[in-house]
Amino acid sequence: MGFFDKLFGKKEKESLDQGLEKTKRGFFSKISKAVAGKSTVDEEVLDNLEEALVSADVGIDTTIEIIKRIEKRVANDKYLNTAELNSILQDEIESILIGDKDHSYTDFETTFSSKPYVILVVGVNGVGKTTTIGKLAYNFRKAGKSVLLGAADTFRAAAVDQLTIWGERVGVPVVKQGMGADPAAVAFDSVQSGVARGTDVVIIDTAGRLHNKAHLMEELSKIRRVIGKVNPDMPHEVLLVLDGSTGQNAIEQAKQFTAATAVTAIAITKLDGTAKGGVVLAIANQFKIPVKFIGVGEKMEDLLVFDKHEFVDSLFSLEH
Repeated sequence: MGFFDKLFGKKEKESLDQGLEKTKRGFFSKISKAVAGKSTVDEEVLDNLEEALVSADVGIDTTIEIIKRIEKRVANDKYLNTAELNSILQDEIESILIGDKDHSYTDFETTFSSKPYVILVVGVNGVGKTTTIGKLAYNFRKAGKSVLLGAADTFRAAAVDQLTIWGERVGVPVVKQGMGADPAAVAFDSVQSGVARGTDVVIIDTAGRLHNKAHLMEELSKIRRVIGKVNPDMPHEVLLVLDGSTGQNAIEQAKQFTAATAVTAIAITKLDGTAKGGVVLAIANQFKIPVKFIGVGEKMEDLLVFDKHEFVDSLFSLEH
């Protein structure tokens, strides 16, 4: 019985396994070919393994780092055989994924030291940002927490409407103003309302695209500054939402947003619909920012708190 079995139950663990199935199939078929007919891990096996990792969107830099680590272990153990390769690869992949030490919680029931705990959500349009916010609200509510949403993406009427629908569906209040309103003012009102209501978690949506990168940076900085007037520790978390199915494009989005604001955590969506789940490794390794949530399905329960051990375990333990 793994971590998720104990913490979330068998159903959620199955969601994780199923959500990674496409990635696992492509990943393991390539790894199997890499070691086919080989009794020891030689240069050809490592070359084939490198190709398999790159094709799974693990990324060049991260792949090279993993291969170097395996080469070192091969050099230390001249009798290393291919049967041990999966175990070693699993260890090295897990070591690539950094833990979430500064903003750590292992489930939606965690008691936060601050109330309200303010999460500022950023990401381009179309990655599942608003849906992720809705799922977060659902899961926090299911865990017994009070939640309030802030509709600070005032540049698109559809964004406010979509968040409002999620609020109604989940049963949580949404603080909003008219289209074109100052996003920072909406964020400020959301946090103040959360304080007045004694809300546990306030989740604020932001614009996915503005006129240019400088404008985006300026807007996000203003929102953070204004929220900080309520409490200098706010926001407690800046959560970047990325679409896992876009592979390396998600890396480019991460570059833009980490340059625009101090991102503290990442949520990767749509892993169930792609064979590019290796992008989780590339993102975690390149940006040294913890992956906190992963989306592995369309159901509201399919947004999971990320645990690197269970992620790698599921990646390596699904049935062929």
